[in-house]
Parts: sequence; structure tokens; C-alpha cells
Amino acid sequence: MTTRTAHTTPEPPAAAPLLDLQALVVAVRRRRRLWCSMALLGLLAGVAVAVLLPPPPTAVTKVLVAHQQDQPNDPGTLIRTDAALLHTTRIAGAALRSMKSSEKPEDFVEDYEGLGLTNNLLQITVAGDSDAEAVERAEALADAFVADHVRRIREAASAEAKTLLEQRDRMRDELAEVNATIEEEPPPQSGSQDAANMESLFARRAELTSRITDFSQRAAEARVGTPQLVAGTQIVDAARVVPHSLPRAAGTNAAIGLVLGLALGLAAAAVGTVVADRPVLRREIAAHLGASVVAELPRRSLLPWRRRRIRAARTRLVTSLARTVRGSAEPVSLLELGCARGASTLALDLGRALAAEEPVVVVDALSGPRLSRRRPKPGDPAVVGAGDAGAGQSGERRLGVGSVAPGTAWTDLPYLGARTVLVVRAGHAATAWLHTVARRLEEQRVAVAGVVLIDPDPRDRSDGTLWDGPRGVPLGRSERPARLNGGGTSHALQAVGEETRRTERLPMPAARIPDSDQEAR
Repeated sequence: MTTRTAHTTPEPPAAAPLLDLQALVVAVRRRRRLWCSMALLGLLAGVAVAVLLPPPPTAVTKVLVAHQQDQPNDPGTLIRTDAALLHTTRIAGAALRSMKSSEKPEDFVEDYEGLGLTNNLLQITVAGDSDAEAVERAEALADAFVADHVRRIREAASAEAKTLLEQRDRMRDELAEVNATIEEEPPPQSGSQDAANMESLFARRAELTSRITDFSQRAAEARVGTPQLVAGTQIVDAARVVPHSLPRAAGTNAAIGLVLGLALGLAAAAVGTVVADRPVLRREIAAHLGASVVAELPRRSLLPWRRRRIRAARTRLVTSLARTVRGSAEPVSLLELGCARGASTLALDLGRALAAEEPVVVVDALSGPRLSRRRPKPGDPAVVGAGDAGAGQSGERRLGVGSVAPGTAWTDLPYLGARTVLVVRAGHAATAWLHTVARRLEEQRVAVAGVVLIDPDPRDRSDGTLWDGPRGVPLGRSERPARLNGGGTSHALQAVGEETRRTERLPMPAARIPDSDQEAR
């Protein structure tokens, strides 16, 4: 009977996006301490500015400004011109002279501002050293502006009337010449050329008379319109002190500082996340390490209900790791990355669970030994340093605790255990270092049984499981044969175990696992 094996061509892995928005949002949310601190700092800065730098005493007044060129469809050009004229040294100097002040007009201009509320309403805001001084300055400035505006109106009207009268006088002189010519001409005869000339002179005299009358009316209208404009330009709101509320100013500045600080914090967190390139999602950590995430352990919390859930999760994790260690024929180690304290505590809990059935010795290879120097408690397993690892009794199960952080002595890792469980803190290591860890463990032929993720994102719904095998094969790696009685192992079993370990660590391309249950090949 011939068995045919169907060979399927593996699908090419999907191209990784240039920017993973889900990972970015998760990473920014995990850095909430940064942007919350920035927001709080902005809020406090806004309150401090309101308290320590209060605005000077300020007075405000409003002036109604009449323009000769007012039009219903004016976009506000005239009132903006008035506001610009208000900031001239001529008006500032006139106001200072009325107050008999020795201050320079250039300096006084910096203490006030004009704002066009409508096409004809100008608001003047003036600051001073006291409320009384601010009111006095506002009144003097408003009076100076009104006087200057009236003077300009009258000068414009006088100039226009003068021009019209000059045109009228020229027309009168020309009319006198035409009249003199008519008087000097003899009576014309019918049908002669003199009759035609006389008719043109009479027509010219009539035209000049009409234009002289028109210029006289226009000059009179120019003078008549000036009093209306002068009367229409006046102070409609007397100078008064602008009330200042410290709580209101503090609240406004605090809100502005809060928004700005939050925006800066979020931007800094997003930029730092992209630059640092530290994976947070389970699927990313599993893909970069080339090993599945087998368990998670949330961060510590002061909330009672969360502490109960964390203790229950730790108990389940210790039970699962105990089964993994008991089913292994060779030592197993816990290698931490960014969570030395959590890995040492987990090793002690695991040692206590195993010590109930067989002798256990924990080999502490962490930098600055954390376990071998602690005071043992009842029920704790025996703890030795990395240098005393060979002094244990036969039949004892060894449980190594080490690190794969930068500066690790990679050649010492196989002595802690041929199989290992990586205890990794989410968002701690960069992508390049996760690749380094996976490559170094492969070179040292240390099989990775799985990854325990510390402080995962609670909203992470990605799978974090790698699977690159035929369908129907149980997920997981084949285990070594159980130990023989007395702790000895036959040469045949050792050969089988060595071959199994080599088979287990064959290079496998790491694939990004999608959020759904679809398998990545």
C-alpha cells in the first residue's frame, strides 16, 4: 500500500504594515503615566501662571467712530484703519500731554490696544499700575483719538470745500470773459458766421453758469456734512475697570494647560513608541522570539479585587509550569527579560510546588543574586548560587533562574537548563534584542518551552501562538523520556534526548499571527 503525502505550498507571509495602529495605540495607552504627568504638569503650570503672573489693572472704553466713506457692505477696513491709527505716537503723545506725563509715547503704545467690534465701534483697552491710573489713561486716550479723528474730518472737509471753491472761481473768471466777449461783439446778421459764433458763446455762458452753481452746492454740502460726522464720533462707554477673577483665570489657564500638556504628552508617547520599537502585543512578542506565549501575569495592584485575580492567575501559572517541569527529563530554567523580581518570585513559588513531591534546588544566576542571599522561609526550596550548582545531591531536580538581558553570559545558559521558559515584560525590550535572544538561545541549543508575559495589556486580544506544523498534531513540543529511578539515565535515552533536542530547535520562520483564529503558515 502506497501512502501519498500531499505537499502544500506555504502561503507567503503578509507584508508587515509600515505603522501598526493597534500596537501604537496599545503602547501609547501603556505609557499613560507619561502623558498623564504631562497633562498634570500643564494644569499646574496654568494655575501657577494665573497666581504668580496676574494681569495688570486694566480699563476699557468704547468709542463710536463716524466715517465719511461708510458703506453698508464695508468689510471692516475703516475700523481696522482707526485701530492702527490708535497705535501711532501722535495719538499716544497727545494723550500723555493731556495727562502731563513724562512717559515716552513709544513705551505708552505697548500698554494699550484697540479692537474693532463693529464697522463703527472701537474698543480701547489700557493697562496701568493701578485701577485709577488705568481709567485715567483710557479716558485720555479716548479723548485724544476723538480729537484727532474730528480734526482729520474737518481738515478733509475744508480741503474738499476749498478745492470746489477754487474750481468755482475759475469758472466765474471764464464766465466773465465770455460775457465780455458777448458785449464786444456787434449784433449779428441773419445767416452770417457771426450769428453762429454768438450762439456758441451763449451756450458756453449757460454751461459755465450751471457748473458754477454745482460747485457752490457741493462746497456747501461738504461743509454741512462735517458737523454730522463730528457729532457722530463720540465716547459711548466711559472708561471702567475690567474686573479680574482669580478663580476664573486659574480655571481657564488650568484648562488650557491641561489640554496642551495632554497633547504634548500623547505626541511624545507616540513618537517615543515609534522610535523605541518595543513590542507590546502578544502576537508581536511571540513572532520576534519564535515561541508561543503560554501564560500571562498582570502587574501588581493595590486594589483588593485585582489582587485576588492576580493571585489566582499566579496560582494557575505555577500549576501549569509545575506540570511542564515534571514532564521534562532534564533541568528547566526560567530566564527573565525586564522582570528579575517577578522571575525570582515565580521561581520560589514553582520550587515550593515541586518540593512537595521531590527535592528541588533553585540555581540563582541572576545578576546580584536575589534568591541565594535571602533568608529562607519554611517550605522554601534550597537555593544555591550559580557557582555552587554542581554541589547538589543526586536525585534533586534543578530549577535555574537566569537572565537574557544585555550583558548575559550566553554560554552559561545551557548549564541552567536545556529547556527554558522565558519570563518577559511586555514593552521592555526592543525588537532587535528579542531577535538576539531567539538567535542566541538557538545557538546554545536551549529549547524554549514558552513565554510567560508579565504586565500584558489587558485589552490585547491577539493570539500570541505560533504554529508551523501539520494539522492534527497537538500543539507543543515532544518531551523527553521520564527519568529512571535513582536519577540515572541510560545511554540510549540520552542519545534519544539529544536527538530530540536537536529536532526541537530546528529553525522556524517567525510569522505575525493575526487577531483572528486563522493559522499563520
